[in-house]
Amino acid sequence: KITSLFAAEPQDVSDLEEIFAEANARQLIDSDTKGMLQGVLGISKMRARDIMVPRAQMTTIDIDQSPEEILALLHENNHSRYPVVNEDKDHIEGILLVKDLLHYALKPNSSWQLRDLLRPAVIIPESKRVDALLKEFRQKRYHMAIVVDEYGGVSGLITIEDILEQIVGDIEDEHDEQGNSDIRRLGSHVYLVSALTPLDDFNEAFGSHFDEEEASTIRGYRDWE
Repeated sequence: KITSLFAAEPQDVSDLEEIFAEANARQLIDSDTKGMLQGVLGISKMRARDIMVPRAQMTTIDIDQSPEEILALLHENNHSRYPVVNEDKDHIEGILLVKDLLHYALKPNSSWQLRDLLRPAVIIPESKRVDALLKEFRQKRYHMAIVVDEYGGVSGLITIEDILEQIVGDIEDEHDEQGNSDIRRLGSHVYLVSALTPLDDFNEAFGSHFDEEEASTIRGYRDWE
């Protein structure tokens, strides 16, 4: 059955996508498999700029922050890696892996300097192909890269998880918000909200008081306004 699908040799990506759809319709592959195959094709057309975490949403640590401030930030955000900056996000000192800090943070009266714990930051251009970046992530065994624009300014960051989510869908861990999938926390005070989120869910999540008689979803309320 699979051989028959390739009887007419595919000429481009759209032909392959039609083959995946046909295989799914014939129940040769399930919908999840079809989605992953489409995701693999999709990243071949993407650049780092397309899926990076934008500069404004980056959670960073300042090189001069106190240990207490750093630990409070780690507790609030629950990431495993953080860019460490000097003055602003255009001056990246390195990457802090939380596991490198735990050895010192869990010992009473231990002294440590943040600068001594940093790993080198990997810098890539916005135009970097995502499939090539995934190959580099695997070969060189790093998990985060800083994305810069044509002038060398930091425009965002990208992780191996960001790429894998383009293939397999959202990857949730024990720190992700549970329950309402329409509202996802991206970072400190930053949320991704579906336009179809019911107003009562939005009000409950953020303690707001939008009038549910005026619209049923957050998109409807925005249009009404």
